[in-house]
Amino acid sequence: LSCIDSRVSTEILFDQGYIRDFKFEEDNKQGVIKIALKYNPSTRVPAITKLQRASRPGLRKYNGAGEIPRVLNGLGIAIVSTSKGVITGKEATRQNVGGEVLCYVY
Repeated sequence: LSCIDSRVSTEILFDQGYIRDFKFEEDNKQGVIKIALKYNPSTRVPAITKLQRASRPGLRKYNGAGEIPRVLNGLGIAIVSTSKGVITGKEATRQNVGGEVLCYVY
C-alpha cells in the first residue's frame, strides 16, 4: 500500500470499529503508524481475526462496480481504491464505482 492508501485504510479500520486508536508519527525517512488493536473485553478475542492482502505489486486485482466481493457474507469489509478515493466495498457498491481491491478484513 502506498503512504496515502495506508493512512486512509487506517482511518477506515477505525471508523468501522476494527481498531481502538491510531496515531501517525513523522520520521526522518518515512512516517510511522501506531495502532492500538481492539479486543472483546470479556473473551479477549481480537476484533481483526484476519487481514488478507488482495492486490499486490506483481498482481493487481481490479473489480467492476457490480463485482466488488462480499467478505464473509457481509460480516467483514473489503477496502477498495476507486476514482472517488479509498473506501469500503459496501460504499463502492452504493456509489456504483469499481476499482482496485486492496485487502479484506474480518
